[in-house]
Amino acid sequence: MNEPRLGEPGKANDKRLRILHIAGWYPSRENPVAGVFVREHVKATSLYNDVAVLYGEGVNKEIRGLYQIKDNIEDGIRTLRLRYRKSPIPKTSYFVYMWAMFRAFRKLAEEGFRPDVIHAHVYSAGVPAVLMGKRYGLPVVITEHFTGFPRGLVRGIEKLKAKFAFERAAVVCPVSNDLRTHIERRLGVRARFHVVPNVVDTSLFSPPAARSAREDGRKRLLVVALLTPKKGIPYLLEALARLRERRDDFVLDIVGDGPNRSEYEVLTNKLGLQDVVRFHGLKTKQEVAELMKRCDVFVLPSLFETFGVVLIEALACGMPVVATDIGGPNEIVTDEVGCLVPPADTQALARAIDYMLNHCGDYVPERIAQYAEGRYSYQAVGSKLNQLYRSVLRQRL
Repeated sequence: MNEPRLGEPGKANDKRLRILHIAGWYPSRENPVAGVFVREHVKATSLYNDVAVLYGEGVNKEIRGLYQIKDNIEDGIRTLRLRYRKSPIPKTSYFVYMWAMFRAFRKLAEEGFRPDVIHAHVYSAGVPAVLMGKRYGLPVVITEHFTGFPRGLVRGIEKLKAKFAFERAAVVCPVSNDLRTHIERRLGVRARFHVVPNVVDTSLFSPPAARSAREDGRKRLLVVALLTPKKGIPYLLEALARLRERRDDFVLDIVGDGPNRSEYEVLTNKLGLQDVVRFHGLKTKQEVAELMKRCDVFVLPSLFETFGVVLIEALACGMPVVATDIGGPNEIVTDEVGCLVPPADTQALARAIDYMLNHCGDYVPERIAQYAEGRYSYQAVGSKLNQLYRSVLRQRL
């Protein structure tokens, strides 16, 4: 179906709406990087409207009673974290989650936060969101990020849940056109779609004030990724082994952790790359930003990617990128900011990196950063969401 038509950007004196974000994924103390892109959407929304977050963290057998709500201010935003006990009846814990989510919604409403729009993130949170919307007469927007759609992993009851939520939402917002295509194709869903990209914090990810000279004369490549097969790290290591046969003026920093890290460390040694490849493990956002500002080329060799937040973070730092020509990255990377190669193609990846090592100095960091800011900053995405909320409300009148 056609995308909803958006109105003009809100004026400064427009009434601020109240937006309740219901998150299927969100950062936590145990997993600070999970769903960080959801939190960035929330921050973008807060520039134009009043927001609160409701996040169902999952089953916790330590809590007293059936559920527990932790109500705090996080990053200046009211955030309710919900935990609940596992149901003694097999396969019914989801209903406990749903009931507890409604109780948390009522708590917000009774304390004065009555939303104008519910914005769910990921289809699993979309189910309680559309039920709340039906119960209280509120429009629901759902943002979808999940790579499981292009990978064919949404099956059975999960497929039914996704279709139920999407078809009852006022609008569904995949983070890329490619993800929209896969949702339509895999689910056969009839929904109103409007693509809204992910966000980058341009106050943190920005070009360095000055580029420091390399003491060893080597250029720096950087990849930031969860170390799992879908990120394509073995293809990158094999490409560098090919490249090493004719040049040795580079190093690769790998930032991230995951179940395949030890396997990739063994492969690094097997390929004779141990002196040019460094594994750094997990880093904070601030540390990642500093590494991006010091690199020469950012590389993301993913096999599946619905968007690629690390790409827009590198671009916001003014760094040219090499990425795979798959859904998400191919909607971000243009000839002016980097190059694309086929996924799982070691030879093409080696050629692209070889070219970028020779020509990275031809790219202008300020232009790359401006490109990222104009499309993916808090202001750009927040304005787009603000217009979308108001469009949805107008269409209900």
